[in-house]
Amino acid sequence: MAHETAVYTHGHHDSVLRSHRWRTSANSAAYLLGELRPDARVLDIGCGPGTITCDLAALVPRGRVTGLDAAAGVLEQARATADERGLENIEFTTGDVHALDQPDGSFDVVHAHQTLQHVGDPVAALREMRRVCAPGGIVAVRDADYGGMFWYPEVPGMDRWQQLYRRVASACGGQPDAGRRLHAWARQAGFTDVTVSTSTWNYSTPQERAWWSGLWAERTVASAYAELAVGKGLATREDLERIAEAWRAWGAHEDGWFGVLHGELLCRV
Repeated sequence: MAHETAVYTHGHHDSVLRSHRWRTSANSAAYLLGELRPDARVLDIGCGPGTITCDLAALVPRGRVTGLDAAAGVLEQARATADERGLENIEFTTGDVHALDQPDGSFDVVHAHQTLQHVGDPVAALREMRRVCAPGGIVAVRDADYGGMFWYPEVPGMDRWQQLYRRVASACGGQPDAGRRLHAWARQAGFTDVTVSTSTWNYSTPQERAWWSGLWAERTVASAYAELAVGKGLATREDLERIAEAWRAWGAHEDGWFGVLHGELLCRV
């Protein structure tokens, strides 16, 4: 059985987790919500700080939700979020999506948001997700596509950010343009009943621009991504500072607009 070989590009710096904590079932898993039964057993893979996981638990009050992440430290935030919301039908554990500890057919819904782009073998991961999904259940995945990110105006340096991120993520063993590949990966994993969709995030108000540009400017110079970019010889510290400044310049522009394309799949088992 395969095991994880990729390095998580972003790491768990606060500039990363601020983005993750913003995510909800409404803005990140809307394509799935109509499929949830109140008594569903749900596995949320790559749950991070648990905001989507907790939303899913609230939507299946007679069911049970398990949040799984490779990093034990971030699960403390997830447990705190669940405690704050008074959720009792939820638990968190560590694991590797390529080699899940759960028995065959353990869940009605297996969900992964922004996960397959970071794993070493996304097809093997999907096969494992299918294995632990019960007959008649759903494997649901959503991933961004860094080649499908667009912005305006064309601030100098932003193209360099996109090129560099894709190079770093690829060098870490991931696939930054995962969104467009999800359908092909699902077919390779053996799924035959697949519903494909897309959705976007968009940042354009002054508050949205300040938040999005600020976290990426900080992430570019202070996160694990920055260390990987320099350590792998793909950028210098001076390069990263210039890219961070480009992010701040874009965020300050009153006409600023940024769109993030996502691929989505509902795979019926």
